Amino acid sequence: MKNTDYYMKTRVKLLKPLLGEGWDLEPAGGATGEAYIAHDGERKLFLKRNSSPFLAVLSAEGIVPKLLWTKRLENGDVITAQQWVYGRELSAHEMTRVDVAKLLSKIHSSSELLDMFKRIGNEPLTPASIVEDLQNQILHGGLSHPMLQEAVTYLSSMREKVAPPEMVVCHCDINHNNWIISEKEHLYLIDWDGATVADPALDLGLLLYEYLPKSQWGVWLKSYGVILDDQLEVRMHWYVISHALSALLFHLQQGETEEIERWNKELRKLLTSNRLFPEK
Repeated sequence: MKNTDYYMKTRVKLLKPLLGEGWDLEPAGGATGEAYIAHDGERKLFLKRNSSPFLAVLSAEGIVPKLLWTKRLENGDVITAQQWVYGRELSAHEMTRVDVAKLLSKIHSSSELLDMFKRIGNEPLTPASIVEDLQNQILHGGLSHPMLQEAVTYLSSMREKVAPPEMVVCHCDINHNNWIISEKEHLYLIDWDGATVADPALDLGLLLYEYLPKSQWGVWLKSYGVILDDQLEVRMHWYVISHALSALLFHLQQGETEEIERWNKELRKLLTSNRLFPEK
């Protein structure tokens, strides 16, 4: 704890000169501990260290709160300041909203975001690379669990059949806590640190399986701009299984018994509900 407090105080000391007199800083929470809230009376800013390199594009398209400035510290760290949004996170049941579907469609359709990713050299996330990574985790981690081989065998057998028809920028963490609705009803999707280029079915599958009953998928996807067909459904199912396997591997590595059991049940359910890839 003492080391953490020292780290925070040092970071605040480095950031304060960027703001000028009158500003106070406090940690904004989160897993990385690299985000801060700056206060000066009624004024507030959201500061982050080494945030996504395409934050400017996200800001310009209205996907994240407005980027106000970017500054580099002497140690090479880049600090970004964004407009503070007075609003709230979406609740789980609000993920059915039409504007959620439309904003995700806007993100997936953005040629500017895709061009930015290509310029910074991001390698696309493909079914083949996902399977290879999962196999390496199992092999090098020395992990053993009945569901591991069954799940990775399924993913491997289907990887050619779920080849993406297109590659787009995917957020990869569409949890309802990352969706912010402002007091003026403007919707934002924040926390882009894990974004990558992949099949849009990755985001779509994680969202639909988590938040909507299957009976509502077709209507929601119509708002997004696509028709639910067998091919899309099988691709979404594949990515949800890969996500569940990744979660199980993580908790096996951490030795977290309750989470291991939870993701084991989830994987079993997903594999049991497996549908054969439709014949053409």
